[in-house]
Amino acid sequence: MTDKIKKFLAKENPETPCLIVDLERITSSYNALCRNLPQAEIFYAVKANPATPVLKTLLALGSSFDAASIYEIEACLGTGVTADKITFGNTVKKTRDIARAFELGINLFAFDSRAELSKLKCHAPGAKVYCRLFMEDGGAAWPLSRKFGCEPNIAIELLAEAALEGMEPAGVSFHVGSQQLNLSQWELAISRTAKVFEELNKKNIQLELLNIGGGFPAHYRQSIESIEAYGNVIQNALKRHFKNSIPRIIAEPGRGIVGDAGIIQAEVILIAKKSRETRRRWVFLDIGKFGGLPETFEEAIQYRITTGKDGEPFGPVVLAGPTCDEVDVLYDKSGYSLPLGLIAGDKIEFLSAGAYTASYSSVCFNGFPPLTEYYI
Repeated sequence: MTDKIKKFLAKENPETPCLIVDLERITSSYNALCRNLPQAEIFYAVKANPATPVLKTLLALGSSFDAASIYEIEACLGTGVTADKITFGNTVKKTRDIARAFELGINLFAFDSRAELSKLKCHAPGAKVYCRLFMEDGGAAWPLSRKFGCEPNIAIELLAEAALEGMEPAGVSFHVGSQQLNLSQWELAISRTAKVFEELNKKNIQLELLNIGGGFPAHYRQSIESIEAYGNVIQNALKRHFKNSIPRIIAEPGRGIVGDAGIIQAEVILIAKKSRETRRRWVFLDIGKFGGLPETFEEAIQYRITTGKDGEPFGPVVLAGPTCDEVDVLYDKSGYSLPLGLIAGDKIEFLSAGAYTASYSSVCFNGFPPLTEYYI
């Protein structure tokens, strides 16, 4: 938690639950990525946190933007982003959204199937396209290896078809999984993509673009390597596998830019001892999976938690949300402990909660409003 956020909480005492984001921390994270990935163009993954103050802050820093929907594209354009600085990075798009994006000037589209390429040919004729490769993502807290991507041999076929059908086969992309802690996954991914470049070069198709996706981590409970370590691994892999022919590099960080910039403050609603849970207290909060913490699904993302009573004796807890839904339990098996003196009405904070929280928050499940946001 930054000093700026601490002062805001002390002065404003906002109603909970709420997200508070320090925009200066976004700036420092963005600049750190630029320093350590000097050859990469940063296309911020808008889905991580699409708030207008975030987009404006990054636009002023020179960022480009990766959009997952026509709505994110329109939000970026409405903030002053020009179309040449936006990619349509979702591989599953409605035909009318492709047409609308193309009409708005978007000229770089992702795909990973023949059916999607066919839609792009019809509704964005002549546009630049890049094919997403399937990639294993062992080591990622939030895997992305099942729904998206195709095998390299299929990507080669599809990019060759794109050239024959009047499209511009720009390159390939991959994603090693969100909150990726295994740096060797970038080595594997870059090695695999280099082979795709080689095979297409044999077909007289020269790709120009490699999109290395996101995966850069925020600071949760597990220790992480420095951004310098990530940058070194990626740069060395690019030199090793592409030698003196490194293509245009795009990176799509989301969590790595906004994650550490925000905290969520919540309130304890109830502390209960269940007869079947003699060892642990159940701590119910005014935020849960549906209110902005869905990444606690299967306890995948484990936030650091602070309270005003840290340092006092503590004991094991189950942390749960406020809704009348059985699955609205945040942490049961991850070994969380909180102060024994904690009572209803006390405040707690989830640290590094700037990414994939407010943008995930439900509109009105159980009647609860979306997560309130403050950008300072």
